[in-house]
Amino acid sequence: MDASGAFVLAILLINGVHCAEIDDLAQEFVNNYTRDAESVLYDSVTTSWNYQTNLTDYNLEEMNKESLKESQFTLDYGTRAKSLFEADIDNLTDKEVKRQLEDIMILGTANLSPAEQEEYNNLAGKMEQTYSTAEVVLQDGIPLPLDPDLTELMATSRDYQELKWAWKGWYEAAGRPIKNDYEDFVALSNKARQGDNFKDTGEYWRSWYELPDLEATTEDLWHELEPLYKELHAYVRRKLYDVYGPDYINLNGPIPAHLLGNMWAQQWGNIYDLLEPFPDKTGVDATPGMVEQGYDAKTMFEVSEEFFTSLGLEAMTEEFWNNSMIEKPDDRNVTCHASAWDFYNRKDFRIKMCTVVNMEDLITVHHEMGHIQYYQQYKDLPVPFRGGANPGFHEAVGDTLALSVSTPKHLKKIGLIDQVENDYEADINYLLSQALDKIAFLPFGYMIDKWRWRVFDGTTTKENYQKSWDDLRLQYQGIVPPVERDNTLDFDPGAKYHIPANTPYIRYFVSFVVQFQFYEAMCNEAGNTDNLYKCDFYQSTDAGTKLAKMLQLGSSKPWPEAMQELTGSGDMTTQSLKSYFQPLIEWLQQKNQENGDTLGWNDTNWRPKGWKSADDAPVFLDQYNSTAEDFYYQSVLAEWNYNTDINDATQAEMEIKSQAMSKFQAEQAVLAKQYDPDEITDELDKRLMEKISVLGEGALPDDDLQELSSVNSKMQTQYSTAKVCGLGGSDTCVPLDPDLTATMATSRDYNLLRDAWVGWRDASGKKMRDDYIKYVGLQNEVAFLNGYDDMGAFWRSAYETPNIEAQFEEIWQEMLPFYQQLHAYARRQLHNRYGDKVINLRGPIPAHLLGNMWAQDWLNIYDLLVPYPDKSRPDATAGIVAKGWNAREMFEVADDFFGDMGLIRLPQEFWDETMYTKPEGREVVCHASAWDFYNRKDFRIKMCTELNQADFVTIHHEMGHIQYFLQYKDQPVTFREGANPGFHEAVGDTLALSVGTLDHLYKLELIPKPTEDDESDINYLMSVALDKIAFIPFGYLMDKWRWDVFSGDASAAEMNKAWWDYRIQYQGMAPPLDRMETDFDPGAKFHIPNDVPYIRYFVSYIVQFQFYEALCKEAGQTQPLYKCDFNGTTAAGEKLSAMLKLGSSKTWEDALLELTGSSKMSSSSLVKYFEPLMTFLEEKNKENGDVIGWPESDWQPPIDTIQNDDGTVSVGGGSTELSASLSFTLIALITNSFLRKLLE
Repeated sequence: MDASGAFVLAILLINGVHCAEIDDLAQEFVNNYTRDAESVLYDSVTTSWNYQTNLTDYNLEEMNKESLKESQFTLDYGTRAKSLFEADIDNLTDKEVKRQLEDIMILGTANLSPAEQEEYNNLAGKMEQTYSTAEVVLQDGIPLPLDPDLTELMATSRDYQELKWAWKGWYEAAGRPIKNDYEDFVALSNKARQGDNFKDTGEYWRSWYELPDLEATTEDLWHELEPLYKELHAYVRRKLYDVYGPDYINLNGPIPAHLLGNMWAQQWGNIYDLLEPFPDKTGVDATPGMVEQGYDAKTMFEVSEEFFTSLGLEAMTEEFWNNSMIEKPDDRNVTCHASAWDFYNRKDFRIKMCTVVNMEDLITVHHEMGHIQYYQQYKDLPVPFRGGANPGFHEAVGDTLALSVSTPKHLKKIGLIDQVENDYEADINYLLSQALDKIAFLPFGYMIDKWRWRVFDGTTTKENYQKSWDDLRLQYQGIVPPVERDNTLDFDPGAKYHIPANTPYIRYFVSFVVQFQFYEAMCNEAGNTDNLYKCDFYQSTDAGTKLAKMLQLGSSKPWPEAMQELTGSGDMTTQSLKSYFQPLIEWLQQKNQENGDTLGWNDTNWRPKGWKSADDAPVFLDQYNSTAEDFYYQSVLAEWNYNTDINDATQAEMEIKSQAMSKFQAEQAVLAKQYDPDEITDELDKRLMEKISVLGEGALPDDDLQELSSVNSKMQTQYSTAKVCGLGGSDTCVPLDPDLTATMATSRDYNLLRDAWVGWRDASGKKMRDDYIKYVGLQNEVAFLNGYDDMGAFWRSAYETPNIEAQFEEIWQEMLPFYQQLHAYARRQLHNRYGDKVINLRGPIPAHLLGNMWAQDWLNIYDLLVPYPDKSRPDATAGIVAKGWNAREMFEVADDFFGDMGLIRLPQEFWDETMYTKPEGREVVCHASAWDFYNRKDFRIKMCTELNQADFVTIHHEMGHIQYFLQYKDQPVTFREGANPGFHEAVGDTLALSVGTLDHLYKLELIPKPTEDDESDINYLMSVALDKIAFIPFGYLMDKWRWDVFSGDASAAEMNKAWWDYRIQYQGMAPPLDRMETDFDPGAKFHIPNDVPYIRYFVSYIVQFQFYEALCKEAGQTQPLYKCDFNGTTAAGEKLSAMLKLGSSKTWEDALLELTGSSKMSSSSLVKYFEPLMTFLEEKNKENGDVIGWPESDWQPPIDTIQNDDGTVSVGGGSTELSASLSFTLIALITNSFLRKLLE
């Protein structure tokens, strides 16, 4: 019956034609439709094939013409079907005919006007052409297309920047140009689908699945699979972290999208080499075998065909072999994206593919041939039924076969690999390789159409195309683009073929679920009894027959019926997939737990280094600087308030502000890390960005940051409020400053000094041992999150010198002979004072006898060590007292020192806010310190000043810090620090060297005119050496010990032992009595509980002499270096100012060069300064026959000591009374010894 006859019958139907006649008419109608559709579709598909395999404007025009014809055909048949059958379609008795008619009635783009159809086709063709011809010009200037070049680069390169360049180039070349076209295309597509009574194109696509709510179904499936994906994601992220480091991988964040071996990060198998669980096991890779056996593209297709025929399935047709495009031609542009084609004439089926000889493409060939097999199996069905039971089924068939093809068992069977390793580790390797294809794909397969559905329904507009895409990629895949995306310009979805080609994508998600159901069913049919992932149903005709029955149904039945045919169940389920990967899931869970890795990507705001454009750096830096000043001010103010009034309220406020500061720094560091300094051309901006990008403590999770802040505060408070009670029979309790400090400085009572020494350590360090262990763990976590192995490495990074440890050791070795000479001399003098019972001339010195709580400087026992007692050492203390100065006046005199050199005088805020002396009625931290409040005007010193020469010199030292602050105050906040941490300390000490000269003190009328003779000079140099040379090993060992604790070389169980090992090794100091691990003697030093790195002082004590000599030369000094006073020399002031103004805007080597003319740390200036003293010491020690060093390093001083009237110390035989602290110590020692015996 022709069309006119159908129209007449339509009139009859209106008048009540019998149902049987309607059934007959409908059957004839759908038969005619199939007959006519085969011809129309053949022509349409042929012109589409011609265009895809030869991208020319002519072929595009021809394709569009045939597309319009197809649309007209669809319109004609659809309109007639509606007019004939729509009203009574539910009355049709033949359900298959009804199903065909419902399909035919969907007009699609035929609903559009001819002009709209032409525009629709032009837009579709233009977008596909843009995608298929896009090229990326890499830095070598060579343009590369996606296939095979960019695909190969993304798969094989491990160069972060090269991958980023390729990724960025592709997304901009393929996606950006079609953004406007896509908006127009969506509008026309929606209009077409609305003509078929769908709300939008997304609803139409979802209708193919014949489910009440496909979105809910797929969301449920995803939630079942999400835990698997997160386990895989965490494992892969850890491995990529090991390769690329913390700048590019955040172990709590998403993964940069370009590092996963695939342009879209949809499958990760190409980076298997980075992820392999057991590298010693042979990998499953057929590529070498294919190459060795001379495979070409045709061979790969023939091998695939043989797999199908071994199952009793159809061979490929002659037309397939004659017409397929299986290699990329050299003479024209083509769309390389692999695809299978049905030409609707029941014999012409083709594959279009730019095949590369490798295992990945061998699997793809099987996949595409799975589509062809589906076509062949349902080729005799009516045209409306020539499709998968649902779109996902078509994809699943090829992948089901590929699961079998990719097994080691199958690859060995067809001779592409030599052996199959049947053990657990080899299985895990194989399953991971499969998971990188299957599990990794799931969220991508899900989110693409979730994005499109929102575009189609209008939720996502063009203004938010990019943001919505990025949000979904982050939410579901846990990936981020490697560069910032522009929501106005960028259109990354368009860089994925299926978007410009308008190919629905949820089918792939469905496929990756149901293919495992299909696979398990076929394995069962093949009689498989092994683990599911080992099943190969190759050559099983039973399995082939089972599959063919489902394929032959096409879409003639709802998909649950087709699923039932093959699997025995009509439901989509993830159980088969989970069963397949179960061993890997368990292994990943265990591995991730071992690594302590977070599942998911909680740090969603993190972006990799280089994400931001370098062009935006200046704006970011300006904003950071203005904001940072306020955060710094608030934090420093709260810390000042605590240090000058220790109480619970100020401690709580300090913790709050400290945490806020840490979080601010971390947040800004995260943003700064998004810039790649190598892309910033301005050197200062580059340096700023590198410094700001240090996360610091703010990298910690909030709970850990709170704990670290609390632990720090607790230790600081313990130290600052510690007191020793009952010292010397007193009924009072005394703090470190000034009481204990004075006792250690002035007493020569051996036992009293020991009691003070032990009492202080019991009151301070011992009580914080457990807290310090917590602190170490948290600080190491900070270091790790900042990309360092431990906190020691993090601290050393401040020196920006890769071999800085070696430099420190080199300097120490240069200084060791001088220190040993001083040590031998001091030991001899102490031996003369205290006797041979407590001083061993071949051993270390008892640490409590050096005039200082830590034996770090020995100036306070100068009276015992003075080389020439008949020559007085002028002391300014008497002069200070005689002048009637108070603490503030000492500061004013120091300010004059700086002003006279042309340096900056102190601002009014300094005089108003500084804490000069220890206040009454409240606890304070007396340790002298200088403070910068970061508002460019408020600078203060906190000090419990005593009226003596030592504090007068200390004031100049602290004011040196203030001068540094003043000089660099107009630098960006980040550069407001010393060129390295040691420089800040060195500046004050450099000035103090000048202030401490006898000539300078005489000029101030604080001492009488100095005597000019060699003996007086030796006395003076000795006094300086007792401060400077004596300090150097202590300045070195403090952080060497901490570095060992941080690295684990010194265990938590032996921290105190490690401390004393170093004190004996470097200082030649022994504790006055045995120390135990319940003690924590390092904590008795301010810088340990206060988290202040100490190597800066070692550095300072070296470079200050380089600074000093340079300034002396600038001042034109010609006398011996140790007599130089550059006060009043503006030329020296200008030279110093030039360096100070730099802050840390230059490296310390550059800053050192600015002042001294050399960029190398050197002890030569120090040696030159002390040269006369060194000669004296060598001669004196030789004269005394003293051993240099302490070969009897295990010697310990006795405990039961008695001081004689002449000052010497005897052992036993006298008073039986022991001091309280010593008594407790003896009890502890005896108990400890007893417990050790029991354990033995």
